[in-house]
Amino acid sequence: MRAIKANLLLDAKGLSCPMPIVKTKKAMKDLEAGQVMEVQATDKGSKADIQAWANSSGHQYLGTLEEGDALKHYLRKASEEDTVERNHPVTATNDELESNLDKDIVVLDVRESAEYAFNHIPDAVSIPLGELEERMNELNKEDKIYVVCRTGSRSDLAAQKLAENGFLNVLNVLPGMSNWTGKTTKLDG
Repeated sequence: MRAIKANLLLDAKGLSCPMPIVKTKKAMKDLEAGQVMEVQATDKGSKADIQAWANSSGHQYLGTLEEGDALKHYLRKASEEDTVERNHPVTATNDELESNLDKDIVVLDVRESAEYAFNHIPDAVSIPLGELEERMNELNKEDKIYVVCRTGSRSDLAAQKLAENGFLNVLNVLPGMSNWTGKTTKLDG
């Protein structure tokens, strides 16, 4: 798997339970909502501990990579995206997107690169929302574009931005990857 971009790197190598979690909780406070943290640990129990803590605290556990004796855990800080008002008028359900995957469409995934790396729709184009403005030229304004994120909020903002810039056929996918039951893949080495 290629390098995953994280906003913060936390070194918890050599520490045993509960210290990786204690340090992770403290470091999470320094992140902004939606940012990604990489926690490096050598304690094998840290995988279950960090995943359970993320789920109980509302943060998103993205996945863990093993590199030799080191475990690299990726977490995304919780945001208020579930409460954001949706404004893009054209939407599609997860089922509608899944039934159109064999057609001539573009699936645009606007989640952070770490979220995409661990789980995405096959052949989806990854352009994180924060990079969309400068990378919009990678997309064709004539294509039918299904925009997806975790819950439909970032994709709503992306769909609005694309429509404002002359993209003709943009659909915000709801509810997004949080409830996606179709085929997924992850980035490999």
